[in-house]
Amino acid sequence: MSIPSDLPVVAFVGADRIAAPGPLHRALPAIHAAAAAGKGPLVFDLADGRAVDLDLRGDVEAALARLGPGEAAVEKRARGRPRLGVTAKEVTLLPRHWDWLAAQPGGVSVALRKLVEAQMKAGEGPDRARRAKEAAYRFMTAMAGDLPNYEEATRRLFAGDWTAFDAAVAGWPEGVRDVAREMARGAWRNGELAA
Repeated sequence: MSIPSDLPVVAFVGADRIAAPGPLHRALPAIHAAAAAGKGPLVFDLADGRAVDLDLRGDVEAALARLGPGEAAVEKRARGRPRLGVTAKEVTLLPRHWDWLAAQPGGVSVALRKLVEAQMKAGEGPDRARRAKEAAYRFMTAMAGDLPNYEEATRRLFAGDWTAFDAAVAGWPEGVRDVAREMARGAWRNGELAA
């Protein structure tokens, strides 16, 4: 499976950031150059904090050509009304559930969409905070696991204490510190833990 060219990444050689956060296709020349020089770059997906394994064989143009299209360029064919963004999938419910849905204004599809939207809104804050913590933790473990105050920063991240987290990472190398702070920021709103 190819990696999308617009995947948001950041790249490091040791503690030095060699590619600022941005789409992979923009970062790839710096990543390729570091690999060609034998420096062993580390590339991280900013959305989930996982390391990205790239095929950097050949020249930079060959490596760029192996990237997949950006997410926006991928057209998915499915049943339903794809031009409207609607896809049909099977749902299994008990008869009483179907009866209740059928009695709702707008019918089954409208009622299901409303229920899903309500649940998505209700879970947005906690889900976003959890994903941000997990992504920051993955990145911090890989890049800062042996740095001073790593354990304290991790505890503060999961405790939701932004001020103490910020203080714990203050002595880290600039690129690592800034990326860790930015990734963790999604767990807080206005300095408060996102509910």
